[in-house]
Amino acid sequence: MNKVILMGRLTRDPEVRYTQGDNQMAIARYTLAVDRRFNRNGDENTADFISCVAFGKSGEFAERYLRKGTKIAVTGRIQTGSYTNKDGVKVYTTDVVVEDQEFAESKNSSNNNSGGFDGNYGNNSQPAAPMAAGDGFMNIPDGIDEELPFN
Repeated sequence: MNKVILMGRLTRDPEVRYTQGDNQMAIARYTLAVDRRFNRNGDENTADFISCVAFGKSGEFAERYLRKGTKIAVTGRIQTGSYTNKDGVKVYTTDVVVEDQEFAESKNSSNNNSGGFDGNYGNNSQPAAPMAAGDGFMNIPDGIDEELPFN
């Protein structure tokens, strides 16, 4: 069985190309920075940088919605390959072929963690969602107490 599940942040915007011919297909390539659960130093966070490739509708989705800093969950399979570069050296590759990709956090969280990424995808007309308090529960904005079904 060849199944991969990853969660991480894009290190840059996806690079998208289209195949030639009548039935063009999107091919999106991006790299996920995936935190390691445990690190050997004990004090320094480490991450693995995993190359991913998405074809067809998944590639179009990546082109349209994914940006540097976006946290996503990906399922797919590992694919290895090789080629000979222009210097005659054989290069080995390992990619995750994306079967499914989805957002792993809200737009507002993504905006706060991305270092400049606009998590609202250009739609700034919606009010910001209430922020979670330190105990994990959301604060209730002023003025909506009468709408709650309990007191």
